[in-house]
Amino acid sequence: MTQPDPDNEATFQVCVIPSEQKQTVFAKEAIVKELERFQYNEDASFAIKLALEEALTNAVKHGNMDDPGKKVTVRFAVNAEKAVVVVQDEGPGFEPEQVPDCTHPERLPLPNGRGIMLMRSYMDEVCYRDNGREVYFMKRRT
Repeated sequence: MTQPDPDNEATFQVCVIPSEQKQTVFAKEAIVKELERFQYNEDASFAIKLALEEALTNAVKHGNMDDPGKKVTVRFAVNAEKAVVVVQDEGPGFEPEQVPDCTHPERLPLPNGRGIMLMRSYMDEVCYRDNGREVYFMKRRT
């Protein structure tokens, strides 16, 4: 079997889960196991776990509208240099640039809407593909 290579998506490990928040634990555990195997430090591990939590929540809640009949696909690869994760939902997609700025004063008191900003703040690279149905994020090991 070919080792997962963060520079070659064809080699990524794949985890397909029903679109339910409780099912996301399987993908999280698989990625955390790889972070531990490559001895990522606490800061990098925290950042990746935070981005993963946000991406999975967005996929289940906003993308698939909490429909357990739909799937969330998580593809990932971790090595000694970097970790790459791709989360894809089966929803209608969205345009990330149309998401309101969560730092705007009228949005500050709202309890949601910060996921994209957090991902961009903690990851070295974040991009949305397939009309927003897929988010790719990467963190270099520090």
